[in-house]
Amino acid sequence: MRLASFNVENMFDRAKALNGTTWADGKPALEAHQKLNALINKRSYSATDKTRMLALLKTHGLLKTDDGPLLILRKLRGKFLNRPRNGPVTVAAAGRSNWIGWIELKTEPVKEVVTENIARVIGAVNADILGVVEAEDRTTLKLFNRNILAGAVGTAYSHVMLIDGNDERGIDVGIMTKSGYPIVSMRSHVDAMNNDAAIFSRDCAEYEIQLPGGQRLWLMVNHLKSKGYGLQTDNNAKRKRQAGYVRQLYDAHMTAGEDLVAIVGDFNDTPNSDPLKPLLADRSSLVDVSALAQFNNGGRPGTHGTCTASSKIDYILLSPKLAATVAAAGIERRGMWGGKNGKLWAHFPELASEKDVASDHACVWADLNI
Repeated sequence: MRLASFNVENMFDRAKALNGTTWADGKPALEAHQKLNALINKRSYSATDKTRMLALLKTHGLLKTDDGPLLILRKLRGKFLNRPRNGPVTVAAAGRSNWIGWIELKTEPVKEVVTENIARVIGAVNADILGVVEAEDRTTLKLFNRNILAGAVGTAYSHVMLIDGNDERGIDVGIMTKSGYPIVSMRSHVDAMNNDAAIFSRDCAEYEIQLPGGQRLWLMVNHLKSKGYGLQTDNNAKRKRQAGYVRQLYDAHMTAGEDLVAIVGDFNDTPNSDPLKPLLADRSSLVDVSALAQFNNGGRPGTHGTCTASSKIDYILLSPKLAATVAAAGIERRGMWGGKNGKLWAHFPELASEKDVASDHACVWADLNI
């Protein structure tokens, strides 16, 4: 059985703020998106709140229009702003109850060749069970499976599932499995809370999968808090809370006697980082496949960007019983460009330039004799 994890970075539509050359390009818009929606959702707007709103709206091109370069102001009912022909724009609403609307990230279509290259990566890995990170929604994942994957590599998955998570950008976690691996049950943790705040930025989706031999595998698909924007101390603390909660779920499975458990996804941090200690500190009770002798890293330790050690952020973690069955494991990078000139590793011939990459992430896989 081949198990894999792949951050596809959206299949058909991506937030424009996420499509810059570096994180710094879109960071201000992502931060403004978060801050404006937090202000908008307040019960009442103070004078300070209104001043902050107007400053952020002006910075991101939304003061005079609802359609900015990277953000969109959605208004469904009521009045949020006064926009006179002459004179300053003001906040008309006194609070959340006066209007219905929000700030949305502007999206743009993904190039057709990019979507096809995502399919090439998935086809090349040919996993029986694939954890998918940053897919828009289940409908998109189904359309990709049926219309793109089947056409590009000749085979579609039999089972496709995705539960919408907490991220408003449409970057959710899902799963695709072959015909011999039906999804028996699933659990979502979007409502897991810590001090009145959601623990998961997306979700920790749990899937119970029946294996051909009659055993049951529990798979947890994750996308932990990124380092991309906000205060790093806050990001690290949230990532550690998320990792700790995932560890609790894992320990509960093990205590219940469910010893075939895997945790996969984009953890947005390195193996020796403090935020991932809840998952990786005890490497005998939860095994990172990249630490096994059977793992072939293709000459580079990372999974993102230029694949240096500091960019090892995509994982397959296995319970000891599963880890004992690993026959081989590795990284599929041919959908990535490989440095400024694309020379750091071989890529698919269909990648004519860096703009054609399937993703900035490699696909991680492991073969299990089970």
